[in-house]
Amino acid sequence: MTFSDFYKNKRVLVTGATGFKGSWLVLWLKKLGADVRGYALKPNTVPSMFDALRISEKVPTVFGNILDRDLLEKTFNEFKPEIVFHLAAQPLVRLSYAEPVLTYETNVIGSLNVLEAARHCGSVKAFVNVTTDKSYENKEVAKGYTEDCPMGGYDPYSSSKGCVEILSASYRRSFLQGEDGYAMATARAGNVIGGGDWALDRLIPDCIRAINKGEKIEIRNPIAVRPWQHVLEPLSGYMTLAQKLYEDGARYAQGYNFGPNEDSVLTVADVAKLVVAAYKKGEVVVHKRDDLHEAGLLMLNVEKAARELDWHPTWTAEKAIKETVDWYRRFYAGEEMGGFTSQQIDDYMKRRK
Repeated sequence: MTFSDFYKNKRVLVTGATGFKGSWLVLWLKKLGADVRGYALKPNTVPSMFDALRISEKVPTVFGNILDRDLLEKTFNEFKPEIVFHLAAQPLVRLSYAEPVLTYETNVIGSLNVLEAARHCGSVKAFVNVTTDKSYENKEVAKGYTEDCPMGGYDPYSSSKGCVEILSASYRRSFLQGEDGYAMATARAGNVIGGGDWALDRLIPDCIRAINKGEKIEIRNPIAVRPWQHVLEPLSGYMTLAQKLYEDGARYAQGYNFGPNEDSVLTVADVAKLVVAAYKKGEVVVHKRDDLHEAGLLMLNVEKAARELDWHPTWTAEKAIKETVDWYRRFYAGEEMGGFTSQQIDDYMKRRK
C-alpha cells in the first residue's frame, strides 16, 4: 500500500487537525503531495503534537469549532475540498461524564454540521467519518464486533459516537443517494497509541508523564482488555477507504472496522509494563478505581476491511509500544520531531508494501 500518486494535488480537508491523530494525518497527507487544509480548535494540551511538528508552518489551519456553522460553511465553500476526513470530536470517556452536553453537541450536532457543509459546498467526492470501536453495544464478550453489530455505548462518549453512526446511516440514505451526493463511510478504530498524545486519562500519555516526573505509574483498571494499535494503522485504513470512496464511491459507502490482530489485544497492565520495559525505567502500581464505568473487554473483527479494502494491520502491539516510547524519549531529549515522525511514517509504509 503506497497510495502511489493518488493524493498528489488533491484538496483534502481534515477536521480535528490539531489533535493527536489529526496532526499525524495532515503530516502524512502533506508528504503524499496533497493540498491539505485543517479545521480545528487550537491545541488543548501543552505540549501538543500539532506544535511539536510545527503543523501551522506546513498546513493552513482554520481555528474554529464544528458547532460554528457559519465559519465551517465558509471554510468549505472557499477551499472546495474533494476529500474530507472528519476527526474533530470530544474524544474522552471520563470527560464525557463531567461534560455530557458538550460531548453530545460536539460529537453529534457537530458531525451533522460537517456533513451538511460538505453536501452544500458541491465539491466533495469522498467523506470518511471517524467514530470509534466504542460505538458498539458492548456485551464484553471474547470475540470481535463485526460491522453489522448493533450500536450502543454505556457512557456519554461511547453513546454519542453510536449516535453518529446512526446519524451517518440515515444521512447517507436521506441525502447522498443521487448524483449530487458524495460517498460517505464511517471508520471505527480501537485504542490508538503513538508519539505526540498528551491527553488526560489515556494510558500511555499517563505512563510517559509519570516516568518523566519520576512518579509511579498508577493504573485504575489493570485487567481491562483493549485492542491496541499504533496511530498509523487506522490512519492508513482511513486513507485507503477515502481512495476507494473517491474512485468507486457507492460500493464502499458503509462502515468499516480498523483494529489490530488478536495478538495485540492486551490488558492495561500488560501495556504499562511494556512501556516501562521499553523506557527502561518506571514502576507500575494499581490505583483505587473510582465509580465511573469503563469497559472491561472490547475487541474488533477486521475481516471486512481485509476482504474489501485489502487493509491489514502491520505492527504488533509490542512494536507499536516500542515506536511510541522511542518517539517520546526523543522528544524529551530535545530532538526536532518533524523529521523523526516522517521517518516513522516511511518505515511503516515500507512494512506495508
